[in-house]
Amino acid sequence: MMPIGSSVELTDAPDALVRARQRAVLMPDLLVDAQRIVSTVIAGWHGRRRRGIGEDFWQFRPFVEGEQVSRIDWRRSARDDHVYLRDREWEAAHTVWLWADPSPSMRYQSTQAPVSKESRALVLVLALAELLSRSGERIGYPGVIEPIAARNAAERLAAALMNDRPEHRFAPDDRLRRFSEIVIVSDCLDPLDDILAFVDKVGRRGIRGHLVMIADPAEETFPYAGRTEFRDPEGGGRLTAGRAETLRQEYTELYQARREILADHCRRLGWSFVPHRTDRLASEALVALHTRLSGMTQSAGHRS
Repeated sequence: MMPIGSSVELTDAPDALVRARQRAVLMPDLLVDAQRIVSTVIAGWHGRRRRGIGEDFWQFRPFVEGEQVSRIDWRRSARDDHVYLRDREWEAAHTVWLWADPSPSMRYQSTQAPVSKESRALVLVLALAELLSRSGERIGYPGVIEPIAARNAAERLAAALMNDRPEHRFAPDDRLRRFSEIVIVSDCLDPLDDILAFVDKVGRRGIRGHLVMIADPAEETFPYAGRTEFRDPEGGGRLTAGRAETLRQEYTELYQARREILADHCRRLGWSFVPHRTDRLASEALVALHTRLSGMTQSAGHRS
């Protein structure tokens, strides 16, 4: 029987360094792929930045009668015959944090998928960075790159990830502040209680989140049959099934139940939940994220 899929074996430090360099070589290709995907959806994207209460300068604009005189920027107004106000960026759209799960399980790729979960997650993160940066958004990657608003943010993020890819399971939240947003791309195969606890911890701080549950098609359909050995990519444990097909129904029910629990939990917190399979177009997930990001921003704008 042909293998359904494969994953990269864990290795000692010297070989791990070689693999890290090999993955770094692939990063430019992932960036190009991300930029290609963005070009197919950019026409429908609308920037989310707007003036409001915040800390960062956004723009100068002409003074209109009835507005607060205290907001006039006299230095800028002195340059010509017009009076200008100094607008600050709307704090609710301050920063969008991006995160791609680095867990070993993300390296899995079945024969039914064109790419691994890790590659697709990085492409989605880079594509979103490209799309957001073109719209003037501030993007950051915890532990890798500080929040920046620059046209080349995606390129800078790719370069940073080539040299330093965090190995922890979840994005650290010590830098995440209220009114920011976080996009997490993960296969969500960690213990369910751990995932829910993390989402709760971040959500209680007033951070809006978007969870993308990425799956290889074999993980959803369980196409295994006959004698099959399953290996845990995280701990290395092994399980041998004499007739793997007898496990299909129970497995698929458990997998679907996990997804429904995560989706329901996200909805109750006001987060969005986007399922995505690696045999589908990456642009589908990017468009779904665009819809969620825009929708949350508009709702927040109505509340302010």
